[in-house]
Amino acid sequence: MIHFAKWKIIMILGICVLGLVFVSPNFLTAKQAGSLPDWLPNQQISLGLDLQGGSHLLLEVEVDTVIRERVEAMVDSMRVELRKNRIRYQGLGLDGMNATVIIKDVARLDEAVGLLRKLDTGTTVETADGGRIVIAMTEQSIRDRRTAAIEQSIEIVRRRIDETGVREPTIQRQGEDRILVQLPGLDDPERVKRLLGKTAKMAFHLVDSRQNSIRSIKTPPGSFRAPSVDEVGPDGRPRMYLIKKRVMVSGDTLIDSQPSFQDNQPVVSFRFDTLGGKLFGKATSENVGKLFAIILDGKVISAPVIREPILGGSGVISGNFTVQSAQDLALLLRAGALPAPLTILEERSVGPGLGADSVAAGKTASMIGMALVIIFMVVVYGRFGLMADVALFVNSMLIGAALSLLQATLTLPGIAGVVLTIGMAVDANVLVFERIREEIRAGRTPISAIDAGYSRAITTIIDANVTTLIAAILLYQFGSGPVRGFAVTLAIGIVTSLFTAIMLTRLMVASWLRRKRPDTLPI
Repeated sequence: MIHFAKWKIIMILGICVLGLVFVSPNFLTAKQAGSLPDWLPNQQISLGLDLQGGSHLLLEVEVDTVIRERVEAMVDSMRVELRKNRIRYQGLGLDGMNATVIIKDVARLDEAVGLLRKLDTGTTVETADGGRIVIAMTEQSIRDRRTAAIEQSIEIVRRRIDETGVREPTIQRQGEDRILVQLPGLDDPERVKRLLGKTAKMAFHLVDSRQNSIRSIKTPPGSFRAPSVDEVGPDGRPRMYLIKKRVMVSGDTLIDSQPSFQDNQPVVSFRFDTLGGKLFGKATSENVGKLFAIILDGKVISAPVIREPILGGSGVISGNFTVQSAQDLALLLRAGALPAPLTILEERSVGPGLGADSVAAGKTASMIGMALVIIFMVVVYGRFGLMADVALFVNSMLIGAALSLLQATLTLPGIAGVVLTIGMAVDANVLVFERIREEIRAGRTPISAIDAGYSRAITTIIDANVTTLIAAILLYQFGSGPVRGFAVTLAIGIVTSLFTAIMLTRLMVASWLRRKRPDTLPI
């Protein structure tokens, strides 16, 4: 156990040097580390929300909205299909989460059922008395749409937050319909809340030519009312528009949007994909002189007159924008629309001052713990204890290097894991040294005692650390948030302490033994 091949020595020293290289950027400022050449390690330990401050949001996805919208779309499809086949009907609409219709001509009921069954394979079609047809989504279809809505919401939230420039955000699913968002170092949480609170579903509709009669009590079939975002009517309330339900161009076909200026006023320019460009060109060509409303989340953000066909597949949204609002709208359109609205269930903010205090307290605890361990090892084990202390410094360095290389987020519980690892890091050395003492008392020579000490203690060391490592893995697998932070640093610390105790300390002891060849051991 005291013989080392050259390749093992090179490997051990190489790991220590790499650890020093990867941990070194943490001793620089963020600006200095960012200015390092790309071929040099420049990643620093990523501090969590509780250490550098920021915002914590728990969002709920209103997935029932997705199901309702699908049923509403089914109602429109039913209307088109029945009219196309000249089947007379009445009472077409929603009944809870189901679509219902009454077929007037009972003789054609079976024909109508056959047609409606083809509309969506994920539905059930049932008949009732009086020629009534009820269409409901299957349980599997509902589950699939709920899952898709959550996954799509997470992706859209990630895109929107990435656009704001927040570094190292944490965005993950929590429970069935919730999203956890942690934004370390965020300096404008209100803006992010505004961005996440908007569904950003945009569509282009024609304004109904009966706009002037909008004050009538009944909304004409095939149209709906929508308020203006920035226009005010004679009564001091937002101006209402009468909008045709038919979507001329969907916002899903947008591929880019950017804030810009037109006549020294902030505007948002946009560009469609090939399909969207064709639809936009056709809509503007066939409706010159009419109002073309741009609807965002049920509100009219602009309703310009189509003065000439727009065939280039791009356009401009104008309105009473500020520079910030134009940037935010362009960001929302680039990131895409949320499939369902998000509700903020929980919000917490951590100031950078509190985070700095936590870091300082963690450093103090780590230094005190390390100092006490160093003193204890030197007093109890002398020269051998000093070697264990050197390995302890290397162990701390390797933990920092691993956190930097893996970009694992260090949290306050993570610091607790580091402090705990400092105490655990010398456990293996204590087991070995005590075993060596026993072998010396049994009359063995120094070389024989050291060899036997390492040989007989290594099984116990591995068993003890592997069981703790399994516990750390389970904590990470089934825990969340702070628990995971603790598990990560604990697991890294166990691996590095095994390396420094079994390999590095043993290399130092073996080198000293070959060089000094002592008659007695100073332990």
